[in-house]
Amino acid sequence: MGRPMRMRRQATLASLAAELGVSRTTVSNAYNRPDQLSPELRRRVLETARRLGYPGPDPVARSLRTRKAGAVGLLLTENLSYAFRDPAAIGVLEGLALACEDAAVGLHLVPASPGRDDVAAVHRAGVDGFVVYSVPDDDPHLAAVLARPVPTVIIDQPRVEGVDRVGPDDAAAITQLAEHVARLGHRKIGVLCMRLARDRNDGFVSLDRQREAHFHVQRTRLDALAKAFGNAGVDWAAVPVVERFDHTVDEGASAARQLLDAYPQVTALICTSDILALGALAEASRRGLRVPADLTVTGFDGITEADRAGLTTVHQPVLEKGKAAGRLLLASADHVAARVITLDTELRIRNTSGPPRTMEEHWFGP
Repeated sequence: MGRPMRMRRQATLASLAAELGVSRTTVSNAYNRPDQLSPELRRRVLETARRLGYPGPDPVARSLRTRKAGAVGLLLTENLSYAFRDPAAIGVLEGLALACEDAAVGLHLVPASPGRDDVAAVHRAGVDGFVVYSVPDDDPHLAAVLARPVPTVIIDQPRVEGVDRVGPDDAAAITQLAEHVARLGHRKIGVLCMRLARDRNDGFVSLDRQREAHFHVQRTRLDALAKAFGNAGVDWAAVPVVERFDHTVDEGASAARQLLDAYPQVTALICTSDILALGALAEASRRGLRVPADLTVTGFDGITEADRAGLTTVHQPVLEKGKAAGRLLLASADHVAARVITLDTELRIRNTSGPPRTMEEHWFGP
């Protein structure tokens, strides 16, 4: 029987310091505060560490000592894959990551699947602060974040008194879009919106559900649309609104199908996101409808795919949104009142909006 293999004992900070004949602080500085050492001494410490198999300071011990995790937590109440699939979320994530890079801190994703009330992931997250990305006002994960004694910045929603927030002026932005559609002459409109609450509803939305929506961005956009079209003489109670829980192009297409099957007289579909609008365009193509001759379609976000499709939409700077949230969170200055950064938006009128068809065009058209 062969002799058992002996594992070399892993070097420690103390044994490395003894090998080099320097203090433990000097070894620690080589990793954490390199500006405190000469380039030659730091090179000698790191080379000796590699030779002896020293892996570097224990990050857990360091965080216990400094009471700093060196990371920002991003709370996303979606499945983790959403952050890498949804174009607007990707832009926000990239912007936040850039802010973290500039501050030399890490980014910890804290996903919380919709419909789940388990907040353990929030409690376990070793972070120095949270960025909360677009959650409903009754979300238990948000409550868990706000219960922790760390700074928090909210992107988009909800509005919480005393908490920093970054986002556009949704009411003003979508009012500008609604006025454009109304000036074109549309009065028979339909709306496709993102989820309004934590419970699933894939269908038509009552006025009560619109007014009581827990996602305040969607509630704000619907309320602004109601006021803008009300000023144009449209009875909002008669406007069909279809909600989709999942935010995908396919769901946007199915929402448009559901609405147009029930209300074929609609001449304009206003969508509260570009993703839903892209689905609506696909459904219009499937039905043989000409856009915008037979159907005007508008979106909100200004994602790259919307640019390619020539979609009339409201553009918001999603990359800057993430950056601004990260910078706000990482800013060291003390403040008493909540800080709010309102991002500029731009109405981009493109190929998918035009005057409504006349009765004659509708009757004799293809």
